[in-house]
Amino acid sequence: MLQNTKTSFGLISRSLHWLMALLLTGLFAMGLYMTSLDYYDPLYHSLPWWHKSLGLLVFLFLLLRVIWRLSNPQPESLKTHKQWEKRLAHLIQKLFYGFIFFIALSGYFISTAKGKGIEFFNLFELSSIIALKEGTADLLGNAHEIMAILLATLVVLHALAALKHHFIDKDKTLIRMIK
Repeated sequence: MLQNTKTSFGLISRSLHWLMALLLTGLFAMGLYMTSLDYYDPLYHSLPWWHKSLGLLVFLFLLLRVIWRLSNPQPESLKTHKQWEKRLAHLIQKLFYGFIFFIALSGYFISTAKGKGIEFFNLFELSSIIALKEGTADLLGNAHEIMAILLATLVVLHALAALKHHFIDKDKTLIRMIK
């Protein structure tokens, strides 16, 4: 089933969830690795191109995910979920969306700070909106990195919570996002 129901996530929601999880994990690892490269490393010039293109793809998937979420029913929480777990899950979900949005937006402004656009997999170029003042790109770069670390921390907590529901609570929280 493509769409969500009151009891389960549909194929589109599950696919967007896991695809974004994979891309965000890869982008985080790539971003960390890129910071260790020096100018003479062959990957110094190619990894940022991949990072930017994949980052734009994640932003596109984020927009699709938000539209899909707003246009589909969301599965109801399981009866075994405590009220604080439900509130925390909703807060974490909003933080996920906010962090991903900010990381993508800051990445765009960092990449276009000097007035040059971003190539999207050699298909087209996303133009620069504004050239930034000296030092602003560095400030955004620091914020980009901090938000990525916070997002990665949330991802780990999210995964641990899913595993807790599966192995300790023995409920169907994780199964609903897999099947």
